[in-house]
Amino acid sequence: MTTGSGTVLVVEDEESIADVLAIALRYHRFEVMIAGTVREALTLAERTRPDVALLDVMLPDGDGRALGHELRERRPDLALVFLTARDSPAEIVGALGFGDDYITKPFNIDEVVARITAVLRRTLPHARTGSRGGTPMADVLPQRPPLRYGDLELDETTYSVRRAGHTVELTPTEYALLRFLVRNGGRIVPKEQLLRHVWQYEHTPPESTVVETYISYLRRKLDTLGPPVITTRRGVGYGLA
Repeated sequence: MTTGSGTVLVVEDEESIADVLAIALRYHRFEVMIAGTVREALTLAERTRPDVALLDVMLPDGDGRALGHELRERRPDLALVFLTARDSPAEIVGALGFGDDYITKPFNIDEVVARITAVLRRTLPHARTGSRGGTPMADVLPQRPPLRYGDLELDETTYSVRRAGHTVELTPTEYALLRFLVRNGGRIVPKEQLLRHVWQYEHTPPESTVVETYISYLRRKLDTLGPPVITTRRGVGYGLA
Protein backbone atom coordinates (compact mmCIF):
# COMPACT_ATOMS: atom_id res chain seq x y z
CA MET A 1 0.00 0.00 0.00
CA THR A 2 1.26 3.47 -0.80
CA THR A 3 1.44 6.06 1.96
CA GLY A 4 -0.48 9.25 1.42
CA SER A 5 1.16 12.58 2.14
CA GLY A 6 -1.36 15.37 2.32
CA THR A 7 -5.03 16.22 2.48
CA VAL A 8 -7.42 15.92 -0.47
CA LEU A 9 -10.61 17.94 -0.80
CA VAL A 10 -13.01 15.98 -3.03
CA VAL A 11 -15.72 18.19 -4.53
CA GLU A 12 -18.30 15.90 -6.17
CA ASP A 13 -22.08 16.07 -5.90
CA GLU A 14 -22.75 12.42 -6.85
CA GLU A 15 -22.53 10.53 -3.57
CA SER A 16 -21.59 7.18 -5.12
CA ILE A 17 -18.62 8.71 -6.97
CA ALA A 18 -17.47 10.73 -3.95
CA ASP A 19 -17.76 7.61 -1.80
CA VAL A 20 -15.57 5.49 -4.09
CA LEU A 21 -12.98 8.26 -4.36
CA ALA A 22 -12.85 8.63 -0.59
CA ILE A 23 -12.46 4.87 -0.11
CA ALA A 24 -9.52 4.69 -2.51
CA LEU A 25 -7.74 7.79 -1.19
CA ARG A 26 -8.20 6.90 2.47
CA TYR A 27 -7.08 3.34 1.73
CA HIS A 28 -3.82 4.91 0.55
CA ARG A 29 -3.71 6.94 3.77
CA PHE A 30 -4.60 10.35 2.45
CA GLU A 31 -6.69 12.63 4.64
CA VAL A 32 -9.96 13.18 2.76
CA MET A 33 -12.71 15.76 3.02
CA ILE A 34 -15.84 15.67 0.87
CA ALA A 35 -17.99 18.55 -0.35
CA GLY A 36 -20.99 18.33 -2.67
CA THR A 37 -21.36 22.00 -3.50
CA VAL A 38 -19.29 25.10 -4.16
CA ARG A 39 -20.36 26.61 -0.84
CA GLU A 40 -19.34 23.50 1.13
CA ALA A 41 -16.01 23.37 -0.69
CA LEU A 42 -15.14 26.99 0.10
CA THR A 43 -15.99 26.49 3.78
CA LEU A 44 -13.95 23.28 4.09
CA ALA A 45 -10.98 24.75 2.20
CA GLU A 46 -10.90 27.73 4.52
CA ARG A 47 -11.24 25.65 7.68
CA THR A 48 -8.87 22.76 6.96
CA ARG A 49 -6.41 24.03 4.31
CA PRO A 50 -6.11 20.97 2.01
CA ASP A 51 -3.08 20.29 -0.16
CA VAL A 52 -5.03 19.40 -3.31
CA ALA A 53 -8.62 19.85 -4.48
CA LEU A 54 -10.20 17.24 -6.75
CA LEU A 55 -12.99 19.20 -8.45
CA ASP A 56 -15.92 18.01 -10.53
CA VAL A 57 -16.46 20.51 -13.33
CA MET A 58 -20.28 20.32 -13.10
CA LEU A 59 -21.63 21.18 -9.64
CA PRO A 60 -25.23 21.87 -8.58
CA ASP A 61 -24.56 25.45 -7.45
CA GLY A 62 -21.77 26.50 -9.80
CA ASP A 63 -18.93 25.64 -12.13
CA GLY A 64 -15.96 23.65 -10.85
CA ARG A 65 -13.55 25.76 -12.90
CA ALA A 66 -14.86 28.97 -11.36
CA LEU A 67 -14.51 27.32 -7.96
CA GLY A 68 -10.92 26.42 -8.86
CA HIS A 69 -10.18 30.04 -9.73
CA GLU A 70 -11.59 31.24 -6.40
CA LEU A 71 -9.69 28.62 -4.42
CA ARG A 72 -6.47 29.60 -6.18
CA GLU A 73 -7.04 33.27 -5.40
CA ARG A 74 -7.40 32.39 -1.74
CA ARG A 75 -4.63 29.79 -1.74
CA PRO A 76 -2.05 30.16 -4.54
CA ASP A 77 -0.23 27.02 -3.31
CA LEU A 78 -3.31 24.77 -3.55
CA ALA A 79 -3.03 22.07 -6.23
CA LEU A 80 -6.07 21.58 -8.49
CA VAL A 81 -7.16 18.43 -10.32
CA PHE A 82 -10.37 18.48 -12.36
CA LEU A 83 -12.88 15.68 -12.95
CA THR A 84 -14.78 16.07 -16.20
CA ALA A 85 -17.08 13.98 -18.35
CA ARG A 86 -16.00 16.04 -21.36
CA ASP A 87 -12.79 15.29 -23.20
CA SER A 88 -12.83 17.91 -25.94
CA PRO A 89 -9.55 19.82 -26.53
CA ALA A 90 -11.20 23.09 -25.52
CA GLU A 91 -12.38 21.61 -22.23
CA ILE A 92 -8.96 20.18 -21.46
CA VAL A 93 -7.10 23.38 -22.34
CA GLY A 94 -9.54 25.38 -20.22
CA ALA A 95 -8.92 23.15 -17.20
CA LEU A 96 -5.17 22.91 -17.61
CA GLY A 97 -4.82 26.62 -18.21
CA PHE A 98 -4.63 27.05 -14.44
CA GLY A 99 -5.07 23.54 -13.00
CA ASP A 100 -2.41 20.91 -12.34
CA ASP A 101 -4.12 17.93 -13.98
CA TYR A 102 -7.46 16.63 -15.22
CA ILE A 103 -9.18 13.22 -15.18
CA THR A 104 -12.01 12.23 -17.51
CA LYS A 105 -15.04 10.17 -16.50
CA PRO A 106 -15.43 7.25 -16.38
CA PHE A 107 -12.15 6.90 -14.55
CA ASN A 108 -10.01 4.14 -13.10
CA ILE A 109 -9.78 4.47 -9.31
CA ASP A 110 -6.13 3.47 -9.18
CA GLU A 111 -5.33 6.07 -11.85
CA VAL A 112 -6.96 8.79 -9.74
CA VAL A 113 -4.79 7.86 -6.75
CA ALA A 114 -1.68 7.83 -8.97
CA ARG A 115 -2.52 11.24 -10.46
CA ILE A 116 -3.15 12.79 -7.03
CA THR A 117 0.12 11.33 -5.74
CA ALA A 118 2.04 12.68 -8.74
CA VAL A 119 0.53 16.15 -8.41
CA LEU A 120 1.39 16.33 -4.71
CA ARG A 121 4.96 15.23 -5.40
CA ARG A 122 5.28 18.10 -7.85
CA THR A 123 3.56 20.75 -5.76
CA LEU A 124 4.48 19.99 -2.14
CA PRO A 125 7.97 21.16 -1.08
CA HIS A 126 8.62 17.81 0.59
CA ALA A 127 6.73 14.73 1.71
CA ARG A 128 4.44 15.45 4.63
CA THR A 129 2.33 12.87 6.39
CA GLY A 130 -0.23 13.91 8.99
CA SER A 131 0.58 17.64 8.91
CA ARG A 132 0.86 20.64 6.69
CA GLY A 133 3.62 23.11 7.40
CA GLY A 134 3.84 21.89 11.00
CA THR A 135 0.12 22.39 11.63
CA PRO A 136 -1.85 19.27 12.62
CA MET A 137 -4.53 18.11 10.22
CA ALA A 138 -7.86 19.63 11.22
CA ASP A 139 -10.01 16.85 9.77
CA VAL A 140 -10.30 13.65 11.81
CA LEU A 141 -12.37 10.74 10.53
CA PRO A 142 -15.22 9.88 12.89
CA GLN A 143 -15.41 6.33 14.18
CA ARG A 144 -18.02 4.43 12.18
CA PRO A 145 -19.64 1.09 13.02
CA PRO A 146 -18.44 -1.84 10.90
CA LEU A 147 -20.55 -3.33 8.12
CA ARG A 148 -21.41 -6.98 8.76
CA TYR A 149 -22.86 -9.76 6.66
CA GLY A 150 -22.58 -13.33 7.91
CA ASP A 151 -18.95 -13.85 8.93
CA LEU A 152 -17.81 -10.82 6.92
CA GLU A 153 -16.85 -7.60 8.71
CA LEU A 154 -15.87 -4.39 6.92
CA ASP A 155 -14.28 -1.66 9.02
CA GLU A 156 -15.54 1.67 7.65
CA THR A 157 -12.80 3.66 9.38
CA THR A 158 -9.68 1.65 8.46
CA TYR A 159 -11.11 0.12 5.25
CA SER A 160 -10.04 -3.33 6.37
CA VAL A 161 -11.91 -6.61 5.90
CA ARG A 162 -12.14 -9.71 8.07
CA ARG A 163 -13.82 -13.03 7.39
CA ALA A 164 -14.33 -15.56 10.16
CA GLY A 165 -11.89 -13.52 12.25
CA HIS A 166 -9.16 -13.53 9.60
CA THR A 167 -7.87 -10.38 7.89
CA VAL A 168 -8.41 -10.25 4.12
CA GLU A 169 -6.13 -7.96 2.11
CA LEU A 170 -8.13 -6.21 -0.62
CA THR A 171 -7.31 -3.52 -3.15
CA PRO A 172 -9.42 -0.31 -3.10
CA THR A 173 -11.52 -1.54 -6.04
CA GLU A 174 -12.06 -4.96 -4.46
CA TYR A 175 -13.07 -3.27 -1.21
CA ALA A 176 -15.50 -0.92 -2.97
CA LEU A 177 -17.10 -3.84 -4.83
CA LEU A 178 -17.47 -6.00 -1.71
CA ARG A 179 -18.79 -3.04 0.28
CA PHE A 180 -21.50 -2.39 -2.30
CA LEU A 181 -22.54 -6.06 -2.24
CA VAL A 182 -22.63 -6.07 1.58
CA ARG A 183 -24.71 -2.91 1.65
CA ASN A 184 -27.21 -4.62 -0.64
CA GLY A 185 -27.44 -7.63 1.67
CA GLY A 186 -28.74 -10.77 0.01
CA ARG A 187 -30.12 -8.97 -3.05
CA ILE A 188 -28.83 -9.71 -6.53
CA VAL A 189 -27.17 -6.56 -7.89
CA PRO A 190 -27.24 -6.19 -11.70
CA LYS A 191 -23.88 -5.92 -13.43
CA GLU A 192 -24.88 -2.53 -14.88
CA GLN A 193 -25.48 -1.17 -11.37
CA LEU A 194 -22.09 -2.41 -10.19
CA LEU A 195 -20.39 -0.75 -13.15
CA ARG A 196 -22.20 2.50 -12.42
CA HIS A 197 -21.53 2.64 -8.66
CA VAL A 198 -18.07 1.06 -8.41
CA TRP A 199 -16.48 2.01 -11.75
CA GLN A 200 -18.63 5.10 -12.63
CA TYR A 201 -19.60 3.81 -16.06
CA GLU A 202 -22.66 5.79 -17.16
CA HIS A 203 -23.09 3.55 -20.20
CA THR A 204 -22.11 -0.09 -19.94
CA PRO A 205 -19.40 -1.08 -22.44
CA PRO A 206 -20.84 -4.25 -24.05
CA GLU A 207 -17.45 -5.96 -24.11
CA SER A 208 -16.49 -5.11 -20.52
CA THR A 209 -15.55 -8.03 -18.29
CA VAL A 210 -14.20 -5.91 -15.42
CA VAL A 211 -16.97 -6.99 -13.02
CA GLU A 212 -16.41 -10.69 -13.73
CA THR A 213 -12.67 -10.20 -13.25
CA TYR A 214 -12.99 -8.51 -9.87
CA ILE A 215 -15.64 -10.97 -8.67
CA SER A 216 -13.13 -13.74 -9.38
CA TYR A 217 -10.47 -11.82 -7.40
CA LEU A 218 -12.83 -11.54 -4.41
CA ARG A 219 -13.79 -15.20 -4.56
CA ARG A 220 -10.15 -16.23 -4.67
CA LYS A 221 -9.45 -14.27 -1.46
CA LEU A 222 -12.68 -14.94 0.45
CA ASP A 223 -13.45 -18.56 -0.37
CA THR A 224 -10.25 -19.85 1.24
CA LEU A 225 -11.71 -18.82 4.61
CA GLY A 226 -15.13 -20.44 4.33
CA PRO A 227 -17.89 -21.57 1.99
CA PRO A 228 -18.50 -19.54 -1.20
CA VAL A 229 -19.97 -16.19 -0.21
CA ILE A 230 -20.65 -14.56 -3.62
CA THR A 231 -23.44 -15.94 -5.78
CA THR A 232 -24.01 -15.46 -9.50
CA ARG A 233 -27.38 -15.02 -11.19
CA ARG A 234 -26.51 -15.67 -14.81
CA GLY A 235 -27.53 -12.88 -17.12
CA VAL A 236 -28.47 -10.66 -14.16
CA GLY A 237 -25.70 -9.96 -11.63
CA TYR A 238 -24.15 -10.88 -8.30
CA GLY A 239 -25.06 -11.03 -4.63
CA LEU A 240 -24.01 -12.52 -1.29
CA ALA A 241 -25.06 -16.00 -0.19
